[in-house]
Amino acid sequence: MTGAGAGARTAVVAGASSASGAALTRALLEDGFTVVAVGTDTGRLASAFDGLDGVDRRVCDLTDESAVAALAAEVLVQHGGADALFHLVGGWRGARGITTQARSDYDTLHRSVFVTLFNTSRAFYDQLAARDGRLAAVSATAVAAPIAGNASYAAVKASVDAWLQAVADGFSKDGTAAAATAVVVKALVDDRMRAEHPERTFPGYTHVADLARILASLPGRPATEINGARIDAVRG
Repeated sequence: MTGAGAGARTAVVAGASSASGAALTRALLEDGFTVVAVGTDTGRLASAFDGLDGVDRRVCDLTDESAVAALAAEVLVQHGGADALFHLVGGWRGARGITTQARSDYDTLHRSVFVTLFNTSRAFYDQLAARDGRLAAVSATAVAAPIAGNASYAAVKASVDAWLQAVADGFSKDGTAAAATAVVVKALVDDRMRAEHPERTFPGYTHVADLARILASLPGRPATEINGARIDAVRG
């Protein structure tokens, strides 16, 4: 990745205190990034990154447009701008079928999964475009094969896919070498989940370390290869 921040790169990780966010933050630190680790709870951020250098921990409500704009402005002033934005804010709600899809569940998913991406990608768009940066978010296999039980979840994840495609088009039309990419998983698993459920095999699940490896590789891949792409996490 080239651009103004090539010598001292900064990545913003939204949802940093999650298992996937913590794994990605560590991978990015190993690659020489400074990481702005964004979460909603000071204690969880402190616990996740205690003793780690190169992590700028920030508490921010990513559903709040003005709060996200302020965060982006601070990143620009304090770090020179973002070279990457990784959106790992998610959630899950399911039901037995279409008529049991609760409006409250849909609203929760829409706010946590899509509105957070909508706000962060717009707030950091100009920084990423100026620095040939990378935007990535996690999509789901449910988008291509939705079922009645996961209808709300699949619909919200489909909106994530559509938004990333639109951002990718914006980067291309703006003449930048920035890229927006979706990484597609069935579901995620971590070591704690495996320890708590040793009887389960978690078929088709992606380990958070593998997701982190794919995401951390994006700054080193050509924009022409990944802009607008949907990367299958199983295949990498």
